Amino acid sequence: MLQVNTWIVRGSFALCMVLFGFAPQQVALAKVENDTVYLGAAISLTGKYSTNGAHTQRGYDLAIEQINAAGGVSVDGKSYQLAIQYYDDESTPARGAQLAERLIQQDGVTFILGPYSSGLTRAMAPIVEKYGIPMVEANGASISLFQEGYKYLFAVLSTTEQYLQGAVALAAETADDGEGLRIALAMENDPFSQDVRTGVISDAERYGMTVVIDDKLPPELNDMSATLAKVRALRPDLLVVSGHAKGAALAIRQLADGRINVPMLALTHCDAAQIIEKFGEKAEYALCASQWAPELTYSDELFGSARDFATLFEATYDYAPPYQSAESAAAVMVFADAFERADTFETGAVRDALAATDLSTFYGQIDFDDAGRNIAKPMVLYQVQEGEFRVVYPAEFAEAPFLHPTPRWSDR
Repeated sequence: MLQVNTWIVRGSFALCMVLFGFAPQQVALAKVENDTVYLGAAISLTGKYSTNGAHTQRGYDLAIEQINAAGGVSVDGKSYQLAIQYYDDESTPARGAQLAERLIQQDGVTFILGPYSSGLTRAMAPIVEKYGIPMVEANGASISLFQEGYKYLFAVLSTTEQYLQGAVALAAETADDGEGLRIALAMENDPFSQDVRTGVISDAERYGMTVVIDDKLPPELNDMSATLAKVRALRPDLLVVSGHAKGAALAIRQLADGRINVPMLALTHCDAAQIIEKFGEKAEYALCASQWAPELTYSDELFGSARDFATLFEATYDYAPPYQSAESAAAVMVFADAFERADTFETGAVRDALAATDLSTFYGQIDFDDAGRNIAKPMVLYQVQEGEFRVVYPAEFAEAPFLHPTPRWSDR
């Protein structure tokens, strides 16, 4: 495995400490030690988001390794290596906010990489805004994050309202443009999933579909049997589930165990949940929203193509990269690009360089709007076909036709 130049938090203070009461208009310089500039990250190494937290960290680490191996970043005529100072936010928003304060005030870190999940990002965003510290995040997709007027928050990923637009569009193609189709929603009661819900409902209304089940699932998601009993009784045309990795796995398992037939199933976080590896044929025909796929025709000079990134990641970590790792690597690339264009580590100048980003990467094009959203990259939909994820949407990226309807369990 590659040796990654990252640091778990130490007790030393920064060369240029961020002082109490720091305001956005004040000048702050980066934490630099021995020609190494530090980024900070509070991510979920324990708790319910620990799986995706690990994917996030590995994406960050792999990008750091590649950037440093290529010579680091050049700022004001000098080359610098990058490193990351990590904390474990324990999958808890309050802890995430506390650690953001600690990174900035005690450790002197002036550039922040985002946590995993919209909820943790929501907790940290007001902190970085308060101190005028840029945060590039890769795993907080909630559209509401970008409706608060933040100036220091930038996201490389597509926002939540786009996550399952493709599933609704594909459903519409199956029957008279969707008029009269019936949809069931099972969404975790967290900011991310509830924003996905809003997007699905909006699209369903536009197509003339009817929502027949609209269940909010508890954050500590362990059982969907009550919702699935309604699915059995009401027989919706499309079941949409959003509950992070745990929700995706639970849906596949309980649908199969209960022999509950659904013509079309759409999920978030399939790859992070490893539904193919864990459930085999039970996962067949599931539609899976993804921010990224190795089959896409994106590329850059650092990693090469999307497929090249996937190959390197798997060789390094011994599993195929989920999109959480790809987007996390892209977030580090965005910071590196902004440092070089700003030609300084002064936070205001780096923030302005981030706002002007127009970067081609293996993950896709990155171009932020005034709210800090990436407006240049679409979502994709996989379908599990013969034990593999195959892109079926959008049409310009499809590698296989969409298979519909899902056969009944008795016919598989």
